[in-house]
Amino acid sequence: MSTPPLAGAGMPPGAFSGTQAQATREVNTASLCRIGQETVQDIVFRTMEIFQLLRNMQLPNGVTYHTATYQDRLAKLQEHLRQLSILFRKLRLVYDKCNENCAGLDPVPIEQLIPYVEEDGSKHDDRGAASQLRFASEERREIMEVNKKLKQKNQQLKQIMDQLRNLIWDINAMLAMRN
Repeated sequence: MSTPPLAGAGMPPGAFSGTQAQATREVNTASLCRIGQETVQDIVFRTMEIFQLLRNMQLPNGVTYHTATYQDRLAKLQEHLRQLSILFRKLRLVYDKCNENCAGLDPVPIEQLIPYVEEDGSKHDDRGAASQLRFASEERREIMEVNKKLKQKNQQLKQIMDQLRNLIWDINAMLAMRN
């Protein structure tokens, strides 16, 4: 009985086991989201490095500068921009793959995702809870409108009372001067 070779002809050792591990590993939406998060973190890190390089660069304001240093910094900047472009392409692929994986899923109403405890132990229909919530929000809105109108009316009544008080004061002052 012979054992199969670990690596194929012309392949470096470990290359076969790496591709086999990738084939058996299932790529699901959660791992894609993790990869996307890491990619976004890499993008932010690269962008910060680009801004650091730009901040350290001196402007050519008549001061002599070393062309070797300038070329080195320019090469670093171009490399960071190239890597940033690659990361954005990778992020786009992950985004498209996640959308493709989630395309067939039915959206779950948010109300079903929030657990709640009922006092009587029986479960109400989700539609009933949503309609009650809608009714309560409409009722609250109506109460706010009535309160607003009531404040306006109270303000108008206060102005009228102040005007009457001033009028009575003026009349009393005129009567007092006449006597």
